[in-house]
Amino acid sequence: MINTLVRGTFTAREKSFRQVTDDIARPTYSNAAKWWYVAMGIATLMLLFGLWAIYTSIAVGLGTWGLNNSVAWGWDIINFVWWIGIGHAGTAFTIFLIVFRAKWAAIFNRTAEAMTVLAVACAGLFPALHLGRIWLIFFILPYPNTRGPLWVNFNSPLFWDVLAITTYLTLSLTLWYFGMLPDLATLRDRSKSKIAKAVYGFFSMGWVGSVKNWIRYEAMIKVLGGLAAPLVISVHSIVALDFAISVIPGWHTTILPPYFFVGAIFSGFAMVMTLTIFIRKLYNLQDYITIPHLESIARVLIFGSLVIGLAYLTEMFVAWYSGWEFEMFTFLKNRATGEYRTAFWIMVFCNALVPQLFWFRKIRTSIAWMLIISIIINIGMWYERFIIVVSSLSHTFLPATWTSYSPTIVDIGIYVGTFGIFFTGILLFLKYIPSIAINETKAFSKKSSH
Repeated sequence: MINTLVRGTFTAREKSFRQVTDDIARPTYSNAAKWWYVAMGIATLMLLFGLWAIYTSIAVGLGTWGLNNSVAWGWDIINFVWWIGIGHAGTAFTIFLIVFRAKWAAIFNRTAEAMTVLAVACAGLFPALHLGRIWLIFFILPYPNTRGPLWVNFNSPLFWDVLAITTYLTLSLTLWYFGMLPDLATLRDRSKSKIAKAVYGFFSMGWVGSVKNWIRYEAMIKVLGGLAAPLVISVHSIVALDFAISVIPGWHTTILPPYFFVGAIFSGFAMVMTLTIFIRKLYNLQDYITIPHLESIARVLIFGSLVIGLAYLTEMFVAWYSGWEFEMFTFLKNRATGEYRTAFWIMVFCNALVPQLFWFRKIRTSIAWMLIISIIINIGMWYERFIIVVSSLSHTFLPATWTSYSPTIVDIGIYVGTFGIFFTGILLFLKYIPSIAINETKAFSKKSSH
């Protein structure tokens, strides 16, 4: 338990265990507010737009996308990498809580883990659609088959992505679900509806809160957290190697795996800050999601921004120092001063400069500024993926193949549709599952820490 005299209290006010349960579990058995229905309506429209775009892609073909002979990777891979980055937050918060014992992360890990599962599911949609013939997706799965010696290409980055996504999604879903068992049992015991009681009872797996339950639960969470720690590093490193193993200028560099990993944590934490600020306001959880909690995320974002800024400078310096004309052209001309200079400087401004405002305590403790900066960061991280993918492919070694790239309405529709999936899932999660882990909040609350 934490020493409140040294570290401060975990909640803004002293709360009894019953008050903690009532405050956090209230949305699950109360009628949904009007804003919830409005948000669900908007998310459903986004999802329908995405379903139309997905249907068009499958029925007509990938010619409906903005891809061409030079830019064979476009918004699909940009958004795939962006969503994978968003999905790193949940596992990262679990690592902070379990491995580094950062108690402040307990407030965020439930929402962050839900966000991870949904974001990885959104990311997995893009490589599947990029196959063109999505019904043949089983060909990239390494399972015992009747095709004789015909197996997947184990040297293919596409296959690495399949393994990375499926492994990460499986572990994230497992970690999220098993972490909810005590709270699901609480909802089971509090439910007045027979259907709700049966559903929560089924998913709580017979949890009774005995000492034996808690010992096994804590041991299991530590094991899953230990497995997640190397996985969260390896997954985005594998995504980075999709680019780094090539010989295309701007991609063929060893800095990409750590660069992508830090960028993923950076964008994921920013998205968690955005979501929890809304949750804090809409569900009146100011006593639990406090300013010091959000300030802790802001401090992590400062560090992430410094690393990202250093990576940008390192790439530029290495391109110049190498003396390789193609690399210098990609970084110093095509990106910094050429066709993609607007997107490049938006990326630098949003990721390397704006987060430095968090050095000022007045901004770091302002809800409005935290919300604005967290949104700006994720805009900047999307532009980063755009710059990496498009600028290198549009201007390669042969000037005769140089071309521009722009998305079509189908590209935009699929991206908007993934937001529909994400927000629909988040809204359902907020309605039926406590957004904050009740058991962890009680463990670190003021009354239990003396």
